[in-house]
Amino acid sequence: MAEHNEWFFPRGALSDRWWESVVDDRIDGWQHTGLRVAELAGNAVELPAGDVERIVVPLAGAFAVEHEGATTHLAGRSSVFDGPTDVVYVGAGNALTITGFGRIAVTEAPTRVHKPSVYLPAERVPVELRGAGRDSRQVHNFGTPGSLDAASLIVCEVITPGGNWSSHPAHKHDEDVPGHESQLEEIYYFESAPVRGANAPPSADAFGSFATYRSAAGDIETNALVRTGDIALVPFGYHGPAVAAPEYDLYYLNVMAGPGQERAWLISDDPHQAWLRDTWTSQEADPRLPYVPTTRGAAR
Repeated sequence: MAEHNEWFFPRGALSDRWWESVVDDRIDGWQHTGLRVAELAGNAVELPAGDVERIVVPLAGAFAVEHEGATTHLAGRSSVFDGPTDVVYVGAGNALTITGFGRIAVTEAPTRVHKPSVYLPAERVPVELRGAGRDSRQVHNFGTPGSLDAASLIVCEVITPGGNWSSHPAHKHDEDVPGHESQLEEIYYFESAPVRGANAPPSADAFGSFATYRSAAGDIETNALVRTGDIALVPFGYHGPAVAAPEYDLYYLNVMAGPGQERAWLISDDPHQAWLRDTWTSQEADPRLPYVPTTRGAAR
């Protein structure tokens, strides 16, 4: 595994065999979450049984997932900006094989608790419009506590339209304060593309930005331009904002888990920025949202 001095990894920096990126405990200081990203062209990737639970998330394309003697077919989507996708949760103790065409993500968390595997169709994925005005974003809550009975894994994905801000106000979840804050590691996997209707040339360099900074739990500093395939890790500290450049939409997949007994996403805002939430009550959500399957490419 490549050494790192920061917690940001450009696309390909975490490659391992057929995986474009692998986040696991081979990264110093990383314990509770994992992520694998691959581009498939009809070939198969296999993951062994073990003390790990997983959610298979189509980023673009359609896939078949063999597990527990059966096959789950994922219809997928044209791109991450075309609304929610169907997903499959595979409980700990189960091996799986994925085949198909397109980009696939596998989110992971180590656990010895065995939960039943489950398929969640796209039409049952809760879609949340969070924030207002330029802080509007779209959240797909397919792997959050209210939607999925997992052992420790918490997963969602966020679409930030061009010119908007998300992970804003900056917040943290690095202390276990019952009823107030959870201790959770977090992975951000990014993609970016020209905004809908843009006559962008093939050479357009779609990007956004992402930041982290220190809290009492430790020193961290990320100030990065983020593009498709880039990964930022948040072991502790305040994180945000994630900002979409006006000409480009920004997507990220969030993977969270921690050492606590309770599976919950409880956060503390940066006290200097918490007031921003009050401004949302006087603003409408961005009228461009929600993004649906007709946004780019063919509908599912």
